[in-house]
Amino acid sequence: METEIDETGPHFVSAHMVAERAGVSRSAVSRAFTPGASIAPATRKKVMKAAAELGYQVNDLARGLLANRSRLVGLVASDLASPFRTLQVAALSRRLVARGSVPVLIPTEPGEDQVGAAHATLLRYRAEATIVLSGMPSSSIVELAQRNGQPLIVVGRTEHGPDHVRINNARAAQIAVEVFLARGLTNLGLVTSIVGSPNLIEREEAFVAAARERGLEVKVQRAGYTDYEGGQAAASLLLGTGDPVEAVFCVNDLMALGLMDYARDVLNLSIPENLSVIGFDGIPQTRWSAYRLTTFHQDEEALAAETIRVLDRRQADPKAPPIVSVLDVPLIYRGSVRPLKDGT
Repeated sequence: METEIDETGPHFVSAHMVAERAGVSRSAVSRAFTPGASIAPATRKKVMKAAAELGYQVNDLARGLLANRSRLVGLVASDLASPFRTLQVAALSRRLVARGSVPVLIPTEPGEDQVGAAHATLLRYRAEATIVLSGMPSSSIVELAQRNGQPLIVVGRTEHGPDHVRINNARAAQIAVEVFLARGLTNLGLVTSIVGSPNLIEREEAFVAAARERGLEVKVQRAGYTDYEGGQAAASLLLGTGDPVEAVFCVNDLMALGLMDYARDVLNLSIPENLSVIGFDGIPQTRWSAYRLTTFHQDEEALAAETIRVLDRRQADPKAPPIVSVLDVPLIYRGSVRPLKDGT
């Protein structure tokens, strides 16, 4: 016996089919699924019964296109393999769903062209907002969003025009210098990469500036990538010199973990006795007993909640001046920094 193959594709239950089953007009079905619309209770009950029997769901995308705005919210992000970015996207997606929005993730590589193409795609689908988690939104992207009336929120950047949610990188870097100096550690190093994202640049510049204010120079070492292997590569250049570095501020946790493993396994350094290390992000691996990394904790849930709050404020007042929200990040002390002389 041969199996027949349906080549016509999936069949979605339409509002017209619900209307026929309920014995009402097509407009009655529309009113039944429109909050606040005028419809007799008995008619609505018949429509809902027919819809449940047929498995009908409202086509929100079509409704959004007709209204010139959908419930889609675009998340434009690169570096999705990094633990923090994964946590950030997950937290923001959960809150968008709870809000009644539909998150659409568009992965990109860093750069204006790819971010611009992603943003244009979201505009074509009438997304209600675009949230850029990474990349470099140019002035043309900002202008395009403003012409189309679409909210644009950039996270971790400083751009003229859109709304912002930022981390207080400068204050964190200053605290890192203060922590090291309070322990008598004056031969300082910083590990970063050549990626040059705004967050990384802010952390580096603020750390170097805070050290110089106290009469200290910082040995800066850049790797090709801001990852575990990059941390190891930077460690091989920074720590293998004749003038030993006593304390290192790493611009993210992955680089810190790579540096710690290289320092212990290759150079036989003890942490924190020979080397103190501070990271940034607060990814779950920093809590592992093999690392116990002291780090600045970016709370992905707090960051997501603030991003949603900014989006709600923008939609409530589309003509308001750009919103700039700056979040502080706490330093979580663990075992990678030498204790103070009093034991704390």
